[in-house]
Formats: sequence, C-alpha cells, structure tokens
Amino acid sequence: MDKKGKYTHILIIRLSAMGDVAMTIPVIKALLQQYPHLKLTLLTKRTFAPIFDGLDNVQVYAADVKNRHKGLTGLWRLYKELKPLEIHAVADLHNVLRSRILKKYFGLERIPFVQIDKGRKEKKALTRPKNKVFEQLKTTHERYAEVFSKLGYPIDLSSSPPLERLPLSPKVLDLAQQDTKKWVGIAPFAAHEGKMYPLALMETVLKELNNTNKYKILLFGGGEKEVALLEHMANSYNNALCMAGKLKLSEELQLISNLDVMLSMDSGNAHMAANYGIPVVTLWGVTHPYAGFYPFGQPMENALMADRETYPLIPTSVYGNKVPQGYENAMQTIKPTDVLNKLFQLLKT
Repeated sequence: MDKKGKYTHILIIRLSAMGDVAMTIPVIKALLQQYPHLKLTLLTKRTFAPIFDGLDNVQVYAADVKNRHKGLTGLWRLYKELKPLEIHAVADLHNVLRSRILKKYFGLERIPFVQIDKGRKEKKALTRPKNKVFEQLKTTHERYAEVFSKLGYPIDLSSSPPLERLPLSPKVLDLAQQDTKKWVGIAPFAAHEGKMYPLALMETVLKELNNTNKYKILLFGGGEKEVALLEHMANSYNNALCMAGKLKLSEELQLISNLDVMLSMDSGNAHMAANYGIPVVTLWGVTHPYAGFYPFGQPMENALMADRETYPLIPTSVYGNKVPQGYENAMQTIKPTDVLNKLFQLLKT
C-alpha cells in the first residue's frame, strides 16, 4: 500500500464471456488514467489475454478453470499462486461461485474483496412478461466502476479514452488484401438465435454493400459451422472476405481496430470494436440496450431494434436465450434498408 493507505495492486476477476471481458477495458482505461500509480492484475482466461495488450500497468494471470484451477482444490491452488503477487485488494467483476470461493480464501488474510452488484432484481423486472418495468438500467460499465468506487477509487467514465489502433502485421495485411476501399466489419452471429439477424436479411445487406464497390467487407465469427457459412457468403461477393478461422484473437483485434465501421449483433465483437472507438451499428432482437450491455461510447441512434409495438415482451431475457412463442421473427422488423442507411451514414463521416 502507499503512504495514504490506498491499495496499489488490485486483482481484477472477470473470467468470461468474451463480451463481458471486453467491457472491462473502458473502465480500466479510465481507472489508470485517473490513478496512474495503480498496478492491476487481470484474472481471466488465457484466450482473452490479447484484449488487454497495450495497457500500461496491467498484467494478465491466466485462470485454467477446467484443469489446474478446477474445483475447491484447484481454486486453493490458484489462490496460493496469486499470493506471492502481493495483492492489496480484489475487484470481482464476475461474482460467480468460483470468485465467491476465492473471496473466502482472500478473506483469510483480510484482503478487501468487493464484488459486482449484477442488478438481478431490476433485470428480472425488465425482462418479465407481466408488470414489466421498462427503463434504462445501470450499464455494465457503471456496475464495474462501482466496484472500484467501493475500493476507494471513484471513476469518471466520461473521460475514458479509446484504445489506440493496432499496427497490422504482414499476415493480416495479406489476408485483408489492403487497398483504398473503406473497411466494413460484419459479425452476423451471436450466442443465441434470439439476438441474431436472419441470415437471409443479412445477405441482402451484404449484397447491397458489395454492389456499391466502395467497401471491403470483412466477415467475423467463430466455430466450424459459422466459418463454413461465412466462407460461403464471402465466396458469393467479390468485395467480401471471410476472416473467421484464419486469425488468432490478437490478429483479429488488429483488423477490428482498423475498421471504418462494425456491424454486429448484441455480442462481443460490438464491444471489442467500441473499445477502439470504431463506430458500431448493433442489431437487437429479444434483448435490449436497457439491460446495460450497450457498447461503450456509442450513440444510441446506432442501435437498431426489433419493433416493441409488435413484440411488447422485449426484452424477454438479458442474454437472448428466451424466445417466447411468436417472437421467432422479431428481428425481421429491422429492415435491411434501415441497416444500410445507418452504415452509409457512418461511412460518409
């Protein structure tokens, strides 16, 4: 600790998912800008480490929760591994069973341990079908910032600067076939179908973008099935390229940081692009920005949402995993022309 009794080395816990991990970036940027003496250790999955590249005073400690750090014994091993790092306080931005067990271990040495309030009660009120309370909740970024405030580090998020664009490696340049066209990133997939734009409509967007001959369309995704679909899409259009399955996360971030615009679902790609200050157009199905997962620093007019007059139960869940009967086609109320107009508007600026 420093002379004022403030903590100088904070352990931050956020193990998953990728979008939630990416959402820590604006908060960490603001924290370090306003408290430059701090040293931060990020406890997260090894695969997410590149998200934090380029941040000063930040080191990543990889949690191997499926093997080495699995179960009570594994978490005790993890605690013992972290102990020599001389952690002064813990900011738990995840608040799951694993981190609650770690809280007990850190409590043995009376190390302050503050956990995020996920706002489960108000999120339940927002998503329930009856007596729905339809109002903007605290954002996840604000909830993260609250944790540091309770540790004695209030943060002004309005001054959080974006990450700097990354240099493109020869491999990435070769794959993207660099030319003078503006780069449009499209990430058409999401964890749940309830928040995924129908692929037939996305094809309409792709076709019209392609036909302008002004833009290079870079397709992002993961998983074998997604890669196959994206390859098929890319092969259909002369200005489209599939990036999925060809790059490590660190290389994908190079590309994302150099986009002119990103079109994404309510998913991790939206947050990763927003972290670099890239304009992001998001499409929302049975989820809604009011739940607090809107990309950081993006104007709300960049969100295109399913029609709530036709589908008044939206949001039906926080994660998009609950699609009531009759709501399967909610996203079809977002017209491809509206998506294109928003993209064209942002590409002109």
